Amino acid sequence: MHIEIINTGTELLLGNTQNTHGGWFGREMFRLGLRVARQTTVPDGDAIEQALEESIRRSDVILVTGGLGPTSDDLTREATARVLGLDLIEDEAAMRSIEEFFATRNKTMAAANRKQAYAPVGADILPNNNGTAPGVYVPPRMNAIRPCAIFLLPGPPRELYPMFFAEVEPRLRALAGVESSREMRELKFTGIGESDFHQGIDAELAAVEGLEYGYCARISEVDLRLIGGKEAIDRGSAIAMKAFAPCLISDDGKSLEATVLQLLQEKKLSLALAESCTGGLVCSRITDVPGSSESFTHGFITYSNQAKTSLLGVVEEVLKEHGAVSEQVARQMAEGALRVSGADVAAAVTGIAGPGGGTLEKPVGTAWLALARRGCPTVAEKVFHRRDRNGFKKAVSQSVLDLIRRELQQSP
Repeated sequence: MHIEIINTGTELLLGNTQNTHGGWFGREMFRLGLRVARQTTVPDGDAIEQALEESIRRSDVILVTGGLGPTSDDLTREATARVLGLDLIEDEAAMRSIEEFFATRNKTMAAANRKQAYAPVGADILPNNNGTAPGVYVPPRMNAIRPCAIFLLPGPPRELYPMFFAEVEPRLRALAGVESSREMRELKFTGIGESDFHQGIDAELAAVEGLEYGYCARISEVDLRLIGGKEAIDRGSAIAMKAFAPCLISDDGKSLEATVLQLLQEKKLSLALAESCTGGLVCSRITDVPGSSESFTHGFITYSNQAKTSLLGVVEEVLKEHGAVSEQVARQMAEGALRVSGADVAAAVTGIAGPGGGTLEKPVGTAWLALARRGCPTVAEKVFHRRDRNGFKKAVSQSVLDLIRRELQQSP
């Protein structure tokens, strides 16, 4: 099926509101064994009508988001009716539902809300239990231009997503004859560049019959997406693992921070972190994962030298002799965090985010990482990520988490 999404709203194009529907629709359609062929974002007004006229002629299904509200710039219903040559009429059941929405909240319904009960003649009303704007479904048989189904859906995610599951998904399954979901596997890797990763396995993956694959590069991470039958996906996974097994974060789409926490929980270990140049980003990533409190105990943000000495016990003479960004200081930060927190494992990072502060010996982008563990020698390594400040912090946080991952995987 050729499926297109039309997202409406001037605020989306101005950048005032982030359009999160794109990725969400892609994932949900794939879960149904379907694919989105094209997504279009248009402002309020005549552009909606133009987008519909273009999409209908090449699509089997169109989902339109937004423009179902009570204001003068909410024109999706009107545009759809004009394109299809259908009259708009007030749906009694929809009107009652809108009135009840306001009555149960002890609010007076504005006259403008009445337009939300209108729909093209013969269309199905899709109930909205989370807002005032019902959705609209125009079956293919009502489309005189082409047998293309059209769904008009509210823009807010809290209204759109429940309506999709309750009203849109069953109709899509019936239209497409979908009974089961298609299989996809996502493998995440770190510590290798996208070009090296691509060149290392691309030819072998291309030779696997029935396998669709793709890459997605992020800061210090490459994701490999495999789509197809189980046998083809298994072969693709084996090719990637043969070349880059030490760099694997997960083979089920799990993030690096989630993988680290899983390893900690499996080994019944606790973790503390000491950060300087990353300013707490590593702690933030760890605590973004549900259940992190089972393993994560302390986070020390020791940005200044004084904080490093007073909180972690870094020796002042070491700071003076070697500088804050050094192997010696990183080791003492990790060991201090281990000692003060009482955790089983502690990682530390210190670096130069820039744009100033670098030297010939320690240019901007330099960072030292260290990991201390009870009963084991402290390990340290130097990394270099020449980026802007935000990019540097993200890349270094990735390096810290990957150091923890590697050490936990290699030790009992």
